[in-house]
Amino acid sequence: MKNKIYALLLMVLSSILMSSCENDQEPILPMPTLENVEVGLNNNEIGIIGRDFHVNADIIAGDKIDLVKVKMLPIEGENYTSPWKFELTWEQYKGAKNTNLHKHFTIPEDAVEGRYDFIIVIQDENGTTLEEKRAINIYAPENLPVDPKLTEFTVSARGESFKVLYILSKGGYRDPISLEYGNFQVGIDKGEVLDAAATVGGIKGEGKLYVLLINKKHNHRPESIDAIDFTKAMVVDVFEHKNLEQTERWSHINFEREGFPIISRLKIGAEKDNNSPIPATISGLKEWESGDYYVGTIYHNSTYNMTIFHYVGVEVNMDL
Repeated sequence: MKNKIYALLLMVLSSILMSSCENDQEPILPMPTLENVEVGLNNNEIGIIGRDFHVNADIIAGDKIDLVKVKMLPIEGENYTSPWKFELTWEQYKGAKNTNLHKHFTIPEDAVEGRYDFIIVIQDENGTTLEEKRAINIYAPENLPVDPKLTEFTVSARGESFKVLYILSKGGYRDPISLEYGNFQVGIDKGEVLDAAATVGGIKGEGKLYVLLINKKHNHRPESIDAIDFTKAMVVDVFEHKNLEQTERWSHINFEREGFPIISRLKIGAEKDNNSPIPATISGLKEWESGDYYVGTIYHNSTYNMTIFHYVGVEVNMDL
């Protein structure tokens, strides 16, 4: 009888000890997560020394975000002309449960060409850390396979009078002097025609260019063609090139009339835009209304996966 009691007590004691050990184990903490990660303009994983670099990600914290940082580190086995690494930290997201990381920063002038690990680091207030790694190529501008540049961009209004809204010229064929001029107090009225012309240089191969008109209230300023939301963006023009030889001047302007370029035009108040191959009806979210708009151009070279974009503001007046 005593043996049975001892056995029962031993089982109870073992159960208590096992339960105590389980309770002493470290709790499993929730980790932060990353989605919709983009590294480089148009997610091309290319950095250019001295120029803008883009990173985007949707962050969901395990508890709350502590800090977000990015690092560029040399890869073992790669050859570099000199040692270089880079780190950048953002603390403004501290305390947020989730956020969209959308940052532009300049690749430092002292960066060294080569292939690097690009690491996004999310530190959580609960003590966990998530790292997302991508491989990127860093180039000096002179060593890029193509180097697209917006050399000219003009925006004007044509009606009973001609109004220049914006001119960008980076030493183009018309004028060797670089200039940028904008008078955003001068708007464009219902019934007038929006003229917009873009010229791109430093390109070859295949590429596509859009000119867009977007109401600022939508907070939509796409930086790549893939990111365009056509329910919000009106297409002023779209044009593409194929098998293009290296050139310093390519434009969507049609030169069929000798000496006078036919500039892309969209009438303010038109029923349809100039999307191709099928023009889109201007209704719903992009229905005409008075207010502040963006006029922008996006060019993407599909042969070398390089993108550039540029936006200016104009005022549209439909109250006539």
